[in-house]
Amino acid sequence: MDILERLLEHDQWATSQVLAKAQPLTRDQLDREFDIGHRTLWRTIDHILTAREGWVALMTRVPPPEHPESRPIAYQIERHERLTPAFNDLARHLRDEGRFDDTFEDFYGEPTTFGSGILQSILHNEGHRTEAVHILTRLGIPGEELEFDYGLWDFVRRGLFTG
Repeated sequence: MDILERLLEHDQWATSQVLAKAQPLTRDQLDREFDIGHRTLWRTIDHILTAREGWVALMTRVPPPEHPESRPIAYQIERHERLTPAFNDLARHLRDEGRFDDTFEDFYGEPTTFGSGILQSILHNEGHRTEAVHILTRLGIPGEELEFDYGLWDFVRRGLFTG
């Protein structure tokens, strides 16, 4: 497994874990404001997915899909399950064709490399997942249930941790 595969698989797993922890929460909990990031768990999750859609749209030159204004967390889970394979397939395709140094126009209309776009999207998600974990903790989810870092994923992946 190369480093890209590890990054993609951890990113997918960790975002799935955040969404799973958010699924049983009430709308009031999802919309409760905190003094971090996008202020609510709902907006933080939506931002993670919207940014990912944006990167895919820029790199493929295909506009992102429209989303209904009001949607349950189950919609976000389905969105993640549709979006992540598309992003991962794009990253693998670019790697396999040796195109990480080719460029496209970023959100600011500036040329950036595909490799940079892929890595930025992954690191962006990691940062906002950290905010989501902070919000989940403040909503009363026990901290030991909110460990989504790369090290734990690697143990889970290799069957060394099943907790």
